[in-house]
Amino acid sequence: MNRREFLAASAAVGFSANVSGPLAKSQPKDKPMLPIVDTHQHLWNLDKFKLAWFDPKTPEGKILGHNFTPKEYAEATKGLNVVKAVYMEVDVIPEQQQKEADYIIELCKEAKTPTCAAVVSGRPNSEEFAKYAKQFKGHKFVKGIRQVLHVKATPAGYCLEENFVKGIQLLGELGLSFDLCVRPAELPDFIKLVDKCSDTRFILDHCGNADLKHTQAQRDQWKKDMTEIAKRKNIVGKVSGFIASAPGRGKWTLDDIAPVINHTLDVFGPDRVMFAGDWPVCLLGVEKFADWANALKTVVANRSEEQQKKLFHDNAVKFYGL
Repeated sequence: MNRREFLAASAAVGFSANVSGPLAKSQPKDKPMLPIVDTHQHLWNLDKFKLAWFDPKTPEGKILGHNFTPKEYAEATKGLNVVKAVYMEVDVIPEQQQKEADYIIELCKEAKTPTCAAVVSGRPNSEEFAKYAKQFKGHKFVKGIRQVLHVKATPAGYCLEENFVKGIQLLGELGLSFDLCVRPAELPDFIKLVDKCSDTRFILDHCGNADLKHTQAQRDQWKKDMTEIAKRKNIVGKVSGFIASAPGRGKWTLDDIAPVINHTLDVFGPDRVMFAGDWPVCLLGVEKFADWANALKTVVANRSEEQQKKLFHDNAVKFYGL
């Protein structure tokens, strides 16, 4: 099934993703829609925050170069039954990390949107990290920390530097998780990091950032590394994000993305995977949030209802204590 056929089928049945095709089985049209917890929600107001990675001159900048607020998120997820969302830090400049954390904590407190928890920005390698991280011990809304590590400024092997490892170990002592957003070729380094920090809970973002433009050899290596990292029981996987690596917006098929999704689900198992939207970054690969959500529903349609519910809702509730 190509993307055009998928969208046509999806439109015919609404957002329930009960579509026909080689990757889906027939489902009743009146079947209740699964509730969704989006574990990777980005929000930003460019009038208030400066994003370290953002370049308005790039093609990506043209798509992402405006404000994405709770209002836009509500519009993007309308009809999808997103019942809760976990905010994911957006790589603001380091000077604004506390400001970003304060903003999202207030949003969670207001309880007027699906956003009910957050993973905030932090630099585990910095001298100030321990003081910064300790404020979130036992926090009602802040569940973890992330530093984006796949940017050009981050050298290979950075995650194994002594101070970085100590910072991640501290998170385990504080009961906070750490999200791994990595270059796929460096997955072996992160396997070592996870082993060094056995008391810290990790989340591997975006299926290890599998790249849809990779060669077969690179894909084979990604599969091998994903199988190995998934053997560690203190890590879970987010099924998300990699759709942004498509060679162009909407230039993918279900047959392109199914191997990435299925391998991730198979190696992590049904109890250690979580759905994530990665909105609005996912718009680099799809026209709208629903395209990604419905594509994933279609790929997993042949899995049991229990497994689907764990993927889209139950595992996230349990992992984040929502």
